[in-house]
Amino acid sequence: MTVIQRSRRLSREERHSLRIGLLFISPWVIGFLAFRLIPFIMSFYYSFTFYPVLETPKWIGLDNFVQLFKDPRFLTSLYNTAYYSFFAVPLATFAGILLAMLLNMKVRGMSIWRTIFYLPSITPVVATSLVWLWMFNPRAGVINFVLSLVGIRGPGWLGSPVWAKPALILMSLWGVGGAVVIYLAALQDVPRELVEAAQLDGANVPRQIWHVTLPMISPVILFNVITGLIGAFQFFTEVHVMTGGSGSPADSTMMMSIYLWQTAFRFFKMGYASAQAWVLFVIIVIFTVIMFRVSGKLVYYGGK
Repeated sequence: MTVIQRSRRLSREERHSLRIGLLFISPWVIGFLAFRLIPFIMSFYYSFTFYPVLETPKWIGLDNFVQLFKDPRFLTSLYNTAYYSFFAVPLATFAGILLAMLLNMKVRGMSIWRTIFYLPSITPVVATSLVWLWMFNPRAGVINFVLSLVGIRGPGWLGSPVWAKPALILMSLWGVGGAVVIYLAALQDVPRELVEAAQLDGANVPRQIWHVTLPMISPVILFNVITGLIGAFQFFTEVHVMTGGSGSPADSTMMMSIYLWQTAFRFFKMGYASAQAWVLFVIIVIFTVIMFRVSGKLVYYGGK
């Protein structure tokens, strides 16, 4: 015998509460629809069109995507972005964990040191980029001056196609403080009894770190690596400020985001730029999925 239960009608007070709740979240909903969901859907449509902004979009199918992989500047931007991500993310992860371990020590005045290392993360990016632009100056920059004190002739940094990307990678370590805070919180949650058990078993400090500390904070490492990878693939502001959005010298700093910006707002090829954006989106999704699949055997979750 089937029993059909009628859905309970909302009372007058419940309907009033629902209206109030919807009213309060309506600014977020409107913002999400206007600035996230609708542009997301429209960019997908524009990626299949020829759209020079001042004219009506014309459907051209997959031509934009085919042209992308014949475009030498796009392939260069893809290589530069991969190069930057391959080195910047592991270095930032290593530096973040190392600094977090040092800042987790019981030393007098440690709160001051923690604040100092976190401050660069809240410094305006444009101001930071201008400071680094001066520091990388081949003639008057502080980096080459310090190198000259030990008898090393500094490179051209951002003026050299060879050293431009290493300069950007070096600069990326400046903002590692945000990840350090997250690592520090994870380190303080590592059970002390596990460390003491490892010490009783005769494990030295490197073995304690490798077999106890790193496995216990591995979910946090995974989180920071994935967010760092996503940020590296969208690396834009610093390069734009320091090179004027030109990707110079000799396209050595032409990141995918920079080329996308040039295509959209210099050459006004919105359809082609949308295709670039979707290729970048797919690449990020693929690497994120790979990271999650690989992490299944490397990340330890305490509840499992």
